[in-house]
Amino acid sequence: MSLFQRAKKFDLGCFANIKTIRDHTKRKAFEAAEPERQALRYIIRNTTLPARTRAIAQLQLTQMHCYTRPTQIKNRCILGGKGKGILRDFKMSRYNFRLQALEGNLPGVKKASW
Repeated sequence: MSLFQRAKKFDLGCFANIKTIRDHTKRKAFEAAEPERQALRYIIRNTTLPARTRAIAQLQLTQMHCYTRPTQIKNRCILGGKGKGILRDFKMSRYNFRLQALEGNLPGVKKASW
């Protein structure tokens, strides 16, 4: 079974365009390959191991697919799939955050007035 097979039915929770589908695929690939990446990084950093073993581990790490890297994952809005202007705490774009806050759907958030 390939690491990058896409399911026929997505449960993304947001508008599904190609960018959100690709981001979903990257997150799944990263999640599946993370233990192996951590093991290889441990081997590379362990100075008590022979240099050849560390070099082989480094080569294996560089040859892993780019989707398995944590830097490939981008924060996207859970409602609209937008990739810019995301508030990390709520995983929403600024615009969707404002709409949800004004409707009262976000607990502990209200419009400031002073």
